[in-house]
Amino acid sequence: MRNGSNTSFVALKQIDAGVLNVGYAEAGPPDGRVVMLLHGWPYDIHSFVDVAPRLAAQGYRVIVPYLRGYGTTRFLSSDTFRNGQQSVVAVDVIALMDALRIEQAILAGFDWGARTADIIAALWPKRCKALISVSGYLIGNQQAGKVPLPPQAELQWWYQYYFATERGRAGYDKYRRDFARLIWQLASPKWDFDDATFERTAAAFDNPDHVAIVIHNYRWRLGLAEGEPQYDNLEKRLAEAPVITVPTITLEGDANGAPHPEASAYAKKFSGRYEHRLIKGGIGHNLPQEAPQAFAEAVIDAAAS
Repeated sequence: MRNGSNTSFVALKQIDAGVLNVGYAEAGPPDGRVVMLLHGWPYDIHSFVDVAPRLAAQGYRVIVPYLRGYGTTRFLSSDTFRNGQQSVVAVDVIALMDALRIEQAILAGFDWGARTADIIAALWPKRCKALISVSGYLIGNQQAGKVPLPPQAELQWWYQYYFATERGRAGYDKYRRDFARLIWQLASPKWDFDDATFERTAAAFDNPDHVAIVIHNYRWRLGLAEGEPQYDNLEKRLAEAPVITVPTITLEGDANGAPHPEASAYAKKFSGRYEHRLIKGGIGHNLPQEAPQAFAEAVIDAAAS
């Protein structure tokens, strides 16, 4: 199967789950082993448009949800706080699994999606059959987010500091597509994506809650925005940097231009069966879309443990 040969999913479905009505794509047999594919920012479900059919062809039931603030996912109530803190996105995925009556799934993702999968594997290991995480262990906490980094490292997080200002919020709202395209170019400098590929994803940023969720996520990381108290206990547990025990394969592209830790820095955070793979060939941050075969193979291999 050639990269980029798929441009869309057959059909999107919607289901009420927790505080959301979640939009998601599904592929493969309904009785297959479940794989949940989780996207990041500024991306969407199309990051997995060439991964899902590969897994479906191997008999997996593949679920690819839009995270809160993206695509066709909507809040059930206008009164719900538009919260982007790390634990709440994981709670969303658990709620989706419950709504779909999925007891356990293989979790795979990158960027926000990798962090979300890491959190579920750490806090609810019985719900996670295996983990595939691009850039490894991404669980954070607000105290760590307040610690200054060397200037070169801080430079990579320029957008986080931009989002900390009201000018940044207004700028992101006004220039969503331009902003996302710039991040794509910086994070995947060797990925020659075309306009059609970008626009298929960029439509997901028209979600009415997108800006609020993104801004809150990055402000929360720096301790500049509060989360919701019902998630305080989860965040306290995550702040202890819990070890992940489920079988795990971590991935990294050899041309990832986004901020990311070295594999040696997080290897000991995985105490179960573990393997790290460096994917070569100019592969950047959006690894599942840039290297779908390598990503799908990692899912299959992790699930075989």
